[in-house]
Amino acid sequence: MYDFKINAMERQATQNKRLLSLDILRGITIAGMILVNNPGSWGDIYAPLRHAAWNGLTPTDLVFPFFMFIMGVSTYFSLRKYNFEFTWKSFAKILRRTVVIFAIGLGIAWFGRFLRGILNDKTFFDAVANFDHIRILGVMPRLALCYGIGATMALLIPHRSLPWVVGAMLVVYAVILLLGNGFAFSDDNVISIVDHKVLGENHMYTDTIDGVSLKFDPEGLLSTLPSIAHMLIGFICGGLILGTKDNRERICRLFIVGTILTFSGFLLDFGLPINKKIWSPTFVLTTCGLASSFLALLIWIIDIRGHQKWCRFFESFGVNPLFMYCLGAVLSIVIGSVRIPSGLTESGMISIKGWLYKGIFMPLCQGDATLASLLFAIIFVLFNWCIGYILYKKHIFIKI
Repeated sequence: MYDFKINAMERQATQNKRLLSLDILRGITIAGMILVNNPGSWGDIYAPLRHAAWNGLTPTDLVFPFFMFIMGVSTYFSLRKYNFEFTWKSFAKILRRTVVIFAIGLGIAWFGRFLRGILNDKTFFDAVANFDHIRILGVMPRLALCYGIGATMALLIPHRSLPWVVGAMLVVYAVILLLGNGFAFSDDNVISIVDHKVLGENHMYTDTIDGVSLKFDPEGLLSTLPSIAHMLIGFICGGLILGTKDNRERICRLFIVGTILTFSGFLLDFGLPINKKIWSPTFVLTTCGLASSFLALLIWIIDIRGHQKWCRFFESFGVNPLFMYCLGAVLSIVIGSVRIPSGLTESGMISIKGWLYKGIFMPLCQGDATLASLLFAIIFVLFNWCIGYILYKKHIFIKI
């Protein structure tokens, strides 16, 4: 199982002084993912908390790629104990973690369908065997594939060659997109074609843009290629961090890399639009650049200046990141599926989430639906934090 916490090797590399900023960045991304995935109403969301409909970039679009970046950084730390040498022992550990993370992702998707099946009066057997329309890919499966393939590549390829490999991967993917109508939201997009052929439309995500709905998976198979490159950029930055014990030198390195990547991404946006849903090469460059610069800023604020009180909230998320993400996903499924009697709907039944949103937060916000939606999301994050804080105080670190 994958350990996203800073381990003994990292502490040794930082002269026995833990880089709290790494945990905080992980925590910020996890809290952000829970926040944007759980509004009170999907129809009432402030613009910065929405994903870009297609091309473009919003603050919400930064959350997942930031986590992918920090996963790459953490992978560098975890593989250092193997001296970055490929052995059957190291490969077995990578494979085991990959399978576990992927299985958890499938399990969460299955749980949602199982619970809704039971609540809709399906028999227990039919609910358990409800695999016909389960979404195979998603956030957790993408993390699993990127970790498994990326970590294996990091053991097989000399690290000085990794930047060239990453560049080649992004160039190849750009060519595929340009030749395969990859920047269009349509059925003949090469990404959609591959997913239809391999996964089948019953196992894909349904996306809707401007009233048009298509089976298009933002974590599709083909777009896993640039995601692996994304993770490897984080891995390379992990090497830059452990390459020196001086935090100020670390900041300089990360800012330089961040500036170059961000500038390159925005510059190339004119020919290769920044697009999260296809994980375009410019999306990789821009978000990795911003993540690198943001990590440098956190190191300066937290580890050099010592301003740590403000960030303790995020540490509870950061020390158990994947567990906290899964916890939020499961709780979201439960409160969104379980229905209770209520006079708020004509049917007389409403989900727990709907009851909280319409019965409590809407009146509290005097009918402002968007504010009520945001307040619901914030309270949901705080509820998850309470659980994470208990684990943190009891020094319970769940390794996934």
